[in-house]
Amino acid sequence: MKENTKAETVQKKPGLLLSLIPIVSVFIFLYLSLTRWGLDIHIPLIFAAIIAAFIAVVCLKCKWSDIEKGIIESICSAMQAILIACLIGLIVGSWIAGGIVPSLVYYGLKILSPKFFLVTCLLVCSIVSVTTGSSWTTAGTLGVAMLGIGTSMGIPPAITAGCVVSAAYFGDKMSPFSDTTNLAPAVAGTTLFAHIRHMMYTAGTSYVIAIIGFMFINMKYSGSAEQVTQITEVSAALREEFIVSPWLMLPLVILLLLIYFKIPAIPGLVASMLIGVICAVTVQGNDIATIGKVLSYGYECNSSNEMLAELFSKGGLQNMMWTVSLILCSLTFGGVMHKSGMLETIAASLLKLAKGTAGLITCTGLTAVLVNLICGEQYLSILITGKMYKEEFEKRDLAPQNLSRTLEDFGTITSPLIPWTTCAVAMSTYLGVSTLEYLPYCILNIANPIVAIIFAITGFTIRKRSQVPAEDIVE
Repeated sequence: MKENTKAETVQKKPGLLLSLIPIVSVFIFLYLSLTRWGLDIHIPLIFAAIIAAFIAVVCLKCKWSDIEKGIIESICSAMQAILIACLIGLIVGSWIAGGIVPSLVYYGLKILSPKFFLVTCLLVCSIVSVTTGSSWTTAGTLGVAMLGIGTSMGIPPAITAGCVVSAAYFGDKMSPFSDTTNLAPAVAGTTLFAHIRHMMYTAGTSYVIAIIGFMFINMKYSGSAEQVTQITEVSAALREEFIVSPWLMLPLVILLLLIYFKIPAIPGLVASMLIGVICAVTVQGNDIATIGKVLSYGYECNSSNEMLAELFSKGGLQNMMWTVSLILCSLTFGGVMHKSGMLETIAASLLKLAKGTAGLITCTGLTAVLVNLICGEQYLSILITGKMYKEEFEKRDLAPQNLSRTLEDFGTITSPLIPWTTCAVAMSTYLGVSTLEYLPYCILNIANPIVAIIFAITGFTIRKRSQVPAEDIVE
């Protein structure tokens, strides 16, 4: 047994500078890919993983079999997230075809008021983002419409853009359909719904702060009912394309009840998908062949309204393969870094600054922001940081929900605030407002990390591992 243990251990302890080479390479590759080559981030991640593996095998004298084992273990640790990502594609397609998402958007638009435009914009975009689990889709479709409406009301584009980004990323971190919301608990070792319940404290507090902030900002501006003609046009187009009914909002209520009653994620999401299929057949009148194509390739909206056509042409299993492949690339890189001991070296250096629970949570959060700054990608922020600090949270008897929440309170939420991240590039491109212009008005994104630090210092909602139900911990 002793000989086998020696064969599997790293023979050389990596130094800090050597450990940082793969991290720096990710930053360089991503920067060049985004600014010069126009590539997806998958290829830079693969090359960074190759560099990390080369350092591990050649410089650190690790066995390739051990590195390969680390990659496989890393992928297995997030297999639930990968399965859920596939289910998300099925759910989004079925919920659109069933008229569930269109009904949520339709009735959400009804509450828009010129006098409280920013608050209602926050609410509507949040509903769409939570429903779809996609911040990019929300900003690129409904967000663009909100920007036009806000401009017609005399509200500066930067303010409306900040409101849209706040709402979009609230949904991105709170929706069970979001890939980051699934990846964070998978990395930390907890369940999806336990993670969402724990985030409600920090995200909910930040959301209230955002509502109050946008309410005060909106007091400086006024609008009239005539300036929201676009809302009427969108509502009419929704009626033409789908059968809209308040009853079609019940599936969202059912999903929330599933979360409340702690139904396991995969059965709960399968049930949500089946509800969407039933609505698509019985309410919208689609045949089985059409539903099968929607589940495979997503819903194709043929509305004459360009915004709706783009917003609702999505979903499907095959359209989730980009996300799945990205997760695999990220996990490969993270697996090499973890198995070689390079992540532990970086974590050990940072942990010297982490005194007590508040220090650990703050250090974890700042590390997630640092990874965003270096790597420019929120997936890596969650994955790398989670791998670095998971063991330390266990040693200090802290529940994994604390780690997964911290990953999102800092990693996910700050990703659109750093100009060179993929999220910020997407937001600024969709909305036509530069990151530095809309950043001061991303009230929720700015408040969330601050609230998380305050909660950590006071100990409010910080749970011990020994205090949480066994079913909320994934070994």
